[in-house]
Amino acid sequence: MKTRLWLFILLQCFLAGCLVDDSALPSGALPLSIMSTVGSQAVLPCSWKSSQAGAGPSDCHVQWVSTPVTVFERHGEDRWQAEEYRGRLEVPQEKLGSGDCSLIINDVQIEDTGRYESFVVVDDARSKKVRVPVQSVKLIVTDNKSWDSRHPGEDFVLELRTRRSFTVVFQRRNSSEWLDLWERGDKNSERLEKHPLLEQLTVKKLMSSDEGTYKVLDENGYAVSTVQLSVTENSPTFRARQQQEKVPKDDAAKSSCSALLIICVCVLSFQTLGFH
Repeated sequence: MKTRLWLFILLQCFLAGCLVDDSALPSGALPLSIMSTVGSQAVLPCSWKSSQAGAGPSDCHVQWVSTPVTVFERHGEDRWQAEEYRGRLEVPQEKLGSGDCSLIINDVQIEDTGRYESFVVVDDARSKKVRVPVQSVKLIVTDNKSWDSRHPGEDFVLELRTRRSFTVVFQRRNSSEWLDLWERGDKNSERLEKHPLLEQLTVKKLMSSDEGTYKVLDENGYAVSTVQLSVTENSPTFRARQQQEKVPKDDAAKSSCSALLIICVCVLSFQTLGFH
């Protein structure tokens, strides 16, 4: 009898915990997970109906919160966004008419990782502002990872991905030491050149010692991208270039043979005419 009682109590506790967890979510909303990479654009979905919120598209008041901070708010033409997101957030007003209150995050950063909740703010029967929950979204941001292969003497273009990229560090193959390669604000050198407009850093005239791992970091030391670079004569780029260089040489050889054949024919013709 005691065993059954304890089982009943444990079951009630479990169910109570589930109810508490469910109550933490916005009413009627299913939690979503969105994956994105640093420097790209993320769209946090949100859809509402005027009958649900009690507001029309013209006076829709949308709010996005990443607890405990309100990150974005739009009420008609008026819009506001938190300082750390300045210039990167938008809920297009033209889409609100169709019930689309999705939050667009441009130039996504690692620090943007977290849970976001959307609300529509309406007036209740007593003309007080009430927030109606719409959607809960979990945003996960990761760094960019890639692999590249180049031939000695070629240039290597490293994508910095975002204007918030601050430092590039380099680890040679078979080494555990990270070397500071570039920092925003550095002047261009003979072998390192930052593009004046694009977020690109070019390493010129590669050598075998340039083979290794290149890591782009933001100002807080978070990884923006990681590139594994191989410097080898067997790279696809080198083989393609060899093939391109080979074609003109073959054509020149064919042209030389054709010219030699024409000369031989002419000589034989003159000799034949002279003999007669």
